[in-house]
Amino acid sequence: MNYRRMGRLNWRVSEIGYGMWGIAGGPGNFTGANPETAPSCLDLAVEMGCNFFDTAWAYGRGVSEQMLGRLLRSHPGRRLYVATKIPPKNWEWPPRPGDALDDVFPASHIREYALRSLENLGVDRIDLLQFHVWEDRWAQDEQWQRALGDLRAEGLIEGIGVSVNRWEPKNCLKTIDTGLVDVIQVIYNIFDQAPEDTLFKVAAEKDIGIIARVPFDEGGLTGTLTGSTRFPADDWRSTYFGQENLGPTVERAEALKSIVPAGATLPELSLRFILHHPAVSTVIPGMRQERHVRANLSASDGKPLPPQLLSQLRAHRWDRAPTAWSQ
Repeated sequence: MNYRRMGRLNWRVSEIGYGMWGIAGGPGNFTGANPETAPSCLDLAVEMGCNFFDTAWAYGRGVSEQMLGRLLRSHPGRRLYVATKIPPKNWEWPPRPGDALDDVFPASHIREYALRSLENLGVDRIDLLQFHVWEDRWAQDEQWQRALGDLRAEGLIEGIGVSVNRWEPKNCLKTIDTGLVDVIQVIYNIFDQAPEDTLFKVAAEKDIGIIARVPFDEGGLTGTLTGSTRFPADDWRSTYFGQENLGPTVERAEALKSIVPAGATLPELSLRFILHHPAVSTVIPGMRQERHVRANLSASDGKPLPPQLLSQLRAHRWDRAPTAWSQ
């Protein structure tokens, strides 16, 4: 496993971390979560050198945080970095155009969920506390600034982060300018290359850590979807991969398969594409089977993509605008 610096926080984090949404199960989640196999997947990741784990209270309504807490207690001698997120009070992903900060992250809600997360995780301090959604028009509102500043002054959190809404990588630039945010979490993958346009440049200039999420486009970049793929109604992918998005995703993934090198896989190529960019501190694939843990973490071997292959991958950029189904 290779390690990278998480911006000005100066942590050395595994360049492939662990995204803990799908492993938790629960309402609004991925179906197929198996609580019996989850501990072995997480333990294997630690054994292979993963030291960065990203969760949220919304993942299973605290279940994912509790899983991570048990992992921390089972590896007392390892430095494992914990990142979690405050859910929006109005349960809207992303915020609606007219939502005020008071509707989404009032100060009392920020503190309440920080304390809930601390309890679920069983820790005295959260390494990175993030907003689970964001609007840059809230950047100058002193309410969130004071609330997080107080939590930091009390030693309850160290880093502050923002998880940027899908396909809106610029929707955090004013917030970065406040000087209060240490890390930005953003969707970045072969399809979604827009963070390179502005966000990554700003992050490099201001020493902001970058967490790259959704490396496989919710499964589209695994190459396993077909035109007949259907997800259970209680799996959020049944909305994301509806009629409007499933067909184009399958077509684009099929086009990519033709340039996957012999002996490699599309998921491996997807991770290597993300890791080619020096602004990325860590990428956080979700993993619910040990074979996925082994395959994904093995992509951290320091081998760069050949320039010609990287150029070919850039041609598969797919710029999209947020919609009702994109969440």
